[in-house]
Amino acid sequence: MILKLLLVISVIAIVYFLFIKKKPAKVKNKKNNSKKENPPANEMVECASCGVYCELEDTILSGNKYYCSQECVNKG
Repeated sequence: MILKLLLVISVIAIVYFLFIKKKPAKVKNKKNNSKKENPPANEMVECASCGVYCELEDTILSGNKYYCSQECVNKG
């Protein structure tokens, strides 16, 4: 009697684990997800003339100083 009960329970467990239990979804591309969540931060520098902070790629380098615009370069 106990043997039959164990056999039925094991068959139910096998059917459950093979067919019913859902597997977790795989992450397709982790790099693309991280770019959307955390965009890269650009370095900010202060203009030597007016003191405004600008992104490093948008500034003008003149005389080892960073300026936010051509007007500030002319002032400095």
